[in-house]
Amino acid sequence: MKYSREVEEMCPLAKGVYHGPAPIPQEGKWTQAKEIKDISGLTHGIGWCAPQQGTCKLTLNVKEGIIQEALVETVGCSGMTHSAAMAAEILIGKTLLEALNTDLVCDAINTAMRELFLQIVYGRTQTAFSEDGLPIGAGLEDLGKGLRSQVGTTYATLEKGPRYLELAEGYITDIAVDDENQIIGYKFVHLGKMMENIRNGMDANEALKKASGQYGRVDDAAKLIDPRKA
Repeated sequence: MKYSREVEEMCPLAKGVYHGPAPIPQEGKWTQAKEIKDISGLTHGIGWCAPQQGTCKLTLNVKEGIIQEALVETVGCSGMTHSAAMAAEILIGKTLLEALNTDLVCDAINTAMRELFLQIVYGRTQTAFSEDGLPIGAGLEDLGKGLRSQVGTTYATLEKGPRYLELAEGYITDIAVDDENQIIGYKFVHLGKMMENIRNGMDANEALKKASGQYGRVDDAAKLIDPRKA
């Protein structure tokens, strides 16, 4: 290690008491994190690409500095979906520091990784005060039945008004409107449940029926509108 001449000519002085880093909350404990293996926690975060045309929601479950579980959800760009496929393979098994300095293919996923790193190493995880944190698989449970991301897609114009395309309940098939053409409800299909039923051997038409539902005052509607055509 090189020192400048000015430093070499200084006389040594004692450093004094070393208190270590401030403890951070981690999985129900207060931890003085000195090495990457001292970091644990599960948290979520979002990232965006430079032109801000797409975004990524990233969920990581970290145990003793190693990423044990990763959930990568993207929206807004077709290329991001393939980037997410590669990022899922890249992230698992890496330390937090490795993942931070690894190209995760998509700028939005890289940005999400940066934001999560900050949350995790500063003790801002969702499991900060949960004893032993959450088991591996907790990230997957966020997707719910059918293992589909919760996506909200709506569209509107000043001339023609709003259209609901997909909400938490699922794919919107019909919008219910009243006599004044105001939306009062909608019919939907939960695609995750439908595909799960089909995979389990149910007839497609029966699966569609079982996964269908409605919300709001659909029965009072003056008419039903197909949001993708009408």
